[in-house]
Amino acid sequence: MMIIRPVRMDDLNDILELANKTGTGLTTLPDSKKHLIQKIENSVNAFNLENCKPMDECYLFVLEDTIQKKVVGTSGIVAAVGSTQPFYTYKLNTEVHYSQSMDIYRKHNFLTLTNDFTNASELCTLFLSPDFRGGGNGMLLSKCRFLFIAQHHQRFCDNVIAEMRGLSDEEGHSPFWESVGRQFFGIDFETADKENGEGNNQFIAELMPHHPIYVPLLSKEAQEVIGMVHPHTRPALQMLKAEGFRYNGYVDIFDAGPTIESPVKEIRSIKESFELKVNVTQATNDTNTAYAIISNCELKNFRACLTRISPPEKSEISIDSQLAEALSVKNGDSIRVRFY
Repeated sequence: MMIIRPVRMDDLNDILELANKTGTGLTTLPDSKKHLIQKIENSVNAFNLENCKPMDECYLFVLEDTIQKKVVGTSGIVAAVGSTQPFYTYKLNTEVHYSQSMDIYRKHNFLTLTNDFTNASELCTLFLSPDFRGGGNGMLLSKCRFLFIAQHHQRFCDNVIAEMRGLSDEEGHSPFWESVGRQFFGIDFETADKENGEGNNQFIAELMPHHPIYVPLLSKEAQEVIGMVHPHTRPALQMLKAEGFRYNGYVDIFDAGPTIESPVKEIRSIKESFELKVNVTQATNDTNTAYAIISNCELKNFRACLTRISPPEKSEISIDSQLAEALSVKNGDSIRVRFY
């Protein structure tokens, strides 16, 4: 069975193995034992906090194959970006010029460095081992976070964002970085990406120009990738768009991947999830079932899984003892359900 739960320090070796597979572009899962230890410690502390308002807490979840007893994926939520250090993005804007004497009309796009997403919650650190892709594992890993936000909404902001990985080649070269970032930083994309992923973004404030960058002055290759996603990221993008997330012209300052956003109240899996009482039963052969992501209503002991279950009767839903054990619930407990 595949189960979502909060990360633990004894998951470190499995997560190091996953981080080694991510390649360039996933800054929130650095291939660094030191920084992963720190990330796990921060997550454990976040789950232990009581009655907290959103700050820079990062809640890190893992997908565990309970048969192999192995962590095969990660996903996370930052409670509020920009609360302790700047959260930079580029905003793609347009300006229009017209010369009456020459009868020439021109429209130009330009990029402006912003901190517009300060105090938004961020979906981050989504990575699934290539060996476990398919079978709904990616959907569970991504959407379990919405059930957690729905259950613990006071820990998060009213707006949620997600930075999508931009286009780069197999060697990690980014056309946008080559045309913009390298000109001001003088280092390669992978080095800048690694520094940022390990928590050092001070160099951005020190070296990145704060004046607008006109898109027509960039290379053709750089212009073409603005707002585009890496092929490996397209399924995640489509999944979030189906949840109500939209692209509003914000892009990553390194690879120009799109930043998408949605108000919490408009995210489908939050709007359409609900609490039910548990009735633990013996396994049945009921064929009237539907796919659902189910979670318990806990904080530190949060559990979630993807399964097929029968429709609820009034405010109660029946699950078998194996599923109840996996979710750490018993008769009469509450669970949160989102049918698909």
